[in-house]
Amino acid sequence: MNPNLRLNSQPTIESSANRRLWLWYGILLAVLIVFGARLFYLQIVRHDYYRQQALSNQLKEYTIPATRGVIKAHEGSQIAPLVLNEKLYTLYADPVYISDSHAAASKVAAVTQADAKEYEKAMRSPKTRYVVLAKKLTEQQKKQIEALKIAGIGTQAQDYRLYPQGTLAAQILGFVNSDGQGKYGLEQAMDGTMMGTPGKLKAITDVNGAPLAASRDNIQIDPKAGKDIILTIELGMQKQLETLLKQGLDRSNSKSGSVVIIDPGSGAVKAMANWPTYDPAKYSEVTDASLFNNGAVSSPLEVGSIMKTLTTSAGLDLGVIKPDTTYFDPGHWELDAHQITNVEEISSGTHSVPDIVNLSINTGATWILMQMGGKTGEITATARDRWYDYMVNHFQLGKATGIEQGYEASGYVPDPNNGYALQLTYANTAFGQALTITPLQMAAALSSVVNGGTYYRPYLVDQIVDESGKVTVNKPKIVRSNVVSAEVGRQERLLMEYSLAQHHLRPPFSANYSVGGKTGTAQIANPNGGYYDDRYNGTYLGFVGGDKPQYVVMVRINEPKVGKYAGSSAAQPLFADIAHMLIDNFNVLPKTGP
Repeated sequence: MNPNLRLNSQPTIESSANRRLWLWYGILLAVLIVFGARLFYLQIVRHDYYRQQALSNQLKEYTIPATRGVIKAHEGSQIAPLVLNEKLYTLYADPVYISDSHAAASKVAAVTQADAKEYEKAMRSPKTRYVVLAKKLTEQQKKQIEALKIAGIGTQAQDYRLYPQGTLAAQILGFVNSDGQGKYGLEQAMDGTMMGTPGKLKAITDVNGAPLAASRDNIQIDPKAGKDIILTIELGMQKQLETLLKQGLDRSNSKSGSVVIIDPGSGAVKAMANWPTYDPAKYSEVTDASLFNNGAVSSPLEVGSIMKTLTTSAGLDLGVIKPDTTYFDPGHWELDAHQITNVEEISSGTHSVPDIVNLSINTGATWILMQMGGKTGEITATARDRWYDYMVNHFQLGKATGIEQGYEASGYVPDPNNGYALQLTYANTAFGQALTITPLQMAAALSSVVNGGTYYRPYLVDQIVDESGKVTVNKPKIVRSNVVSAEVGRQERLLMEYSLAQHHLRPPFSANYSVGGKTGTAQIANPNGGYYDDRYNGTYLGFVGGDKPQYVVMVRINEPKVGKYAGSSAAQPLFADIAHMLIDNFNVLPKTGP
């Protein structure tokens, strides 16, 4: 072999090895650069995104419900609960932590007596961290669930409404639905006050779902409890009223009715009852949603002849009549080619203002309305405008009162200058037809007359108490002064006392007390036009007191089976029962003089 060849080949091998080495160095360097760039992208550019992705399987976040305020009412000198809270538990699953959904579902279902297959399906939900499995677990069931120590299964305390008085005042109260929302009655109207402010829990957890106390990502905001409500309702009066209402309906073969008792000196509602009613603890079992409505505030009606108390008050206040005014009644009026007549035929002749109230003369109320326009035989635009002003602006009809109740109705008062057969329409309003009014509105309107002329906003909330114990007293609110003059209020009370005395109620009322009232019988409107000839609602509007009225009472009985005199035969006896109950049991002060 040529020695020179061997000497010359060594550099060639070394050069080739160096090139390969540099190539590997280059590849390694490129790999390092790629990895470095990727790490920079992941750790710096996409840091927040991947951090959130990493946390998503360790982050537990849910709302902490606030304790809802309770509802109480007066019971003599004491305060008694109407609605309390009962702590029950919601069972939930966090699918991220459940490794064996079949086993977990079987164990949990054995405690709750539910369908394990449904639980297993819920536990496999891939797009949520919080699945509700069951509600209203007891304390014992909660402890049994905790004893299972299943990662991803937990319970959360939640308040549910408890009714220590049973069905008492159910439609005043309303209820709280399964989502924690107040519905109907006071629960709906005062939902924002009683619901409080929910808290928040956001915590990084370990593999079993337990919060890591040291994590800077943990957030806990404690809930703020809702405020308690104390009502103007007197529990003893409410209980007796509900009993008397049911007895009165049974006696007159009626299926439904309402009663309101209000303090005319403040607007405070002392009792309010409806029948039929329901059990708020079992609201989900109710199939007829109309049972939830408080008919005394949400169901307006044509009130019938109790309206004559307001018609005479307006006439007296305008000075177009006096308490002893007499007039010639023709027995009927023809207006807009229609006849205005009376339920009971009234012979033509001379009658008085007290006769209009006592005998319930429709043609007499129409005559008063005519005097408001200064022209007997015609209901002029002036008469309509003046009567409309009293109905809407003095007596506040056609407007919601603002009482703390869900779904309060406004009622309806016809426009005095636009519409069909306005003379006929307005004649009808003078004796309580062709317009609609709620029992509460009617009670508040009469209160503003008999108390001497002040319209107080009707209210149910007496006090509001926050979680620190601070009490806010709800003072009476004056909507309007000078509804009528104080003298007119006195005159109207005497007219109503006279009317009640002529009806000879049994048992009679002691002369030591001032009791007055007016019957109402209203034909029921036919949806196809006009009125039914054989269907009536009965109403009665009255007051009870001594030197001054202490209670105003409005009674409504729907379609009693007592003939066409629904007011006197059905509603009036119920008023008498209620008036005696108030005098006997609820501190009606006797007169101090004759």
